[in-house]
Amino acid sequence: MTEKTPLINFVKDKRKLTGITQIELAEKADVGLKSVRDLEQGKKTLRMDTVNKILALFGAELGPIETKRKNE
Repeated sequence: MTEKTPLINFVKDKRKLTGITQIELAEKADVGLKSVRDLEQGKKTLRMDTVNKILALFGAELGPIETKRKNE
């Protein structure tokens, strides 16, 4: 079972709020349907440029997030 990450939730929620299907999202973002499905299903290895094309439709982009290290 795949853990729902903030990225997965963001994309699914925004897509559903705008009322578009995965197929429509892929077309609008100019990416393959498989890329949209892989993202929403939590695939661990995705191309950043592909993810950013999808996120750009919702006014977002990937960026660094600082996390605490185990020894801190």
